[in-house]
Amino acid sequence: MLRLDGVVKSFGNKRAVDGVSLDVPDGQLVGVIGRSGAGKSTLLRLINRLSDPTAGRIHCDDVEITALRGRALRHWRARCAMIFQQFNLAGRLDVLTNVMMGRLNHVGTVSALLKLWSENDRAIALSALDQFDMAAMAAQRADTLSGGQQQRVAIARALVQEPDLILADEPIASLDPRNTKIVMDALLRINKHFGITVVCNLHSLDTARAYCDRLVGMAQGRIVFDGAPENLTDVVARELYGLDAGEVMDTAGTALPADGRYRPSLAIA
Repeated sequence: MLRLDGVVKSFGNKRAVDGVSLDVPDGQLVGVIGRSGAGKSTLLRLINRLSDPTAGRIHCDDVEITALRGRALRHWRARCAMIFQQFNLAGRLDVLTNVMMGRLNHVGTVSALLKLWSENDRAIALSALDQFDMAAMAAQRADTLSGGQQQRVAIARALVQEPDLILADEPIASLDPRNTKIVMDALLRINKHFGITVVCNLHSLDTARAYCDRLVGMAQGRIVFDGAPENLTDVVARELYGLDAGEVMDTAGTALPADGRYRPSLAIA
């Protein structure tokens, strides 16, 4: 279980994250929602330790993440994979090499720089690409891919880390509706098929309601909603987003069943 206890992150006099306490059981798909500037991205960076908290503690099982340094911290970042809005791929490298970079913790930096990948590591990377219908593009330069294809490569790279937890920071913010569905289906499949915990920052409320087991709403660095998607009514959403609520309710988006939950086949289109 991931546990945050009174976590604070200050930038000068401003608290980007303000006393957040949160438990995330293993295997959940949690959507973090809220306005821009609510503290969502900062929260994920604190969990991954890309940023250090000003106060509070973060634990995963019996390990205090906030106390880790050196090799132990690098090991945590391998267990806790990050997926970014802007993909963070090496554009001049081919797709397979980008995915193989997720194996750094298993093969070592020197071997990676010399591209001394084992056949087993190559097989793992190709298998991950195949799951997201990207194996045929393994030899293609990453910067020739569409945004949706690049995000699938980034997800495959995260998967080959063999993580316990995936943090996805606005992974669909720059994608069109078709690629949004492909990427969210991929994250859902990782969560349900492999049992990997996923914490995902999302802008669209309809997408969050459709895919997530649980929603955590943030405003001004604090948690103001924590519950099942069906409990996030339009009234609560407007309290959370204010006048911006209409912009994040994609009424033209995915058609949902009567209970408001999306049920994909878990196959990647």
